[in-house]
Parts: sequence; structure tokens; C-alpha cells
Amino acid sequence: MFAVNFFLLAAVLFCIGVYGVIARRNAVLVLMSVELILNSVNLNLLGFSLINGNIDGHVFALYIIAVAAAEVGVGLAMVMLVYRNRRSIALDDLSEMKG
Repeated sequence: MFAVNFFLLAAVLFCIGVYGVIARRNAVLVLMSVELILNSVNLNLLGFSLINGNIDGHVFALYIIAVAAAEVGVGLAMVMLVYRNRRSIALDDLSEMKG
């Protein structure tokens, strides 16, 4: 019964994250929305781990946290590079870049 709360919170976070990726024009907000999606996956893993009584979900959640940290580092570096060249972090401006 307690794990159901994990799944409901994870579903809400996932929906907010998907909406943020689809609707936002700012690159930093899109990165934050991707982080929400990864955190919802972590909650699902921990909920299923709690139901099954093993620690496999905890181990996978640690891997996802490491991948999320790397994603933030690379993503923010790319945003800073685009801002330095374009003076804007709007994603609409990136679609107009020519080779």
C-alpha cells in the first residue's frame, strides 16, 4: 500500500517533466524537465524494490543519479557554448542554425 504513493508521485513527476520538455522554449528548463523524468524513474525503481524486498532498484537508482549528473554537466556546458555564440538560450534559435 505504501509503494502506491511512490508510483503516484512518480507518475505526476513524469507528466510534469514530459510537459516541460514539449512546451518549454528555454534550454535550461528543458534540462530541468529531463531531470524530473529521471527522478520519476528513480521513484519507480525504489517502489518496485520496496515491493519485491530486494536492493536491485536502489543500485539502478544510483546509476541513474550518476548518469543524470553527467547529463547536467554536458548539457549546461552546451547551453553556455550556445549562449556565448548566440546570446540566447532559446531552442527556437537553435533550429535556425546553418551548417
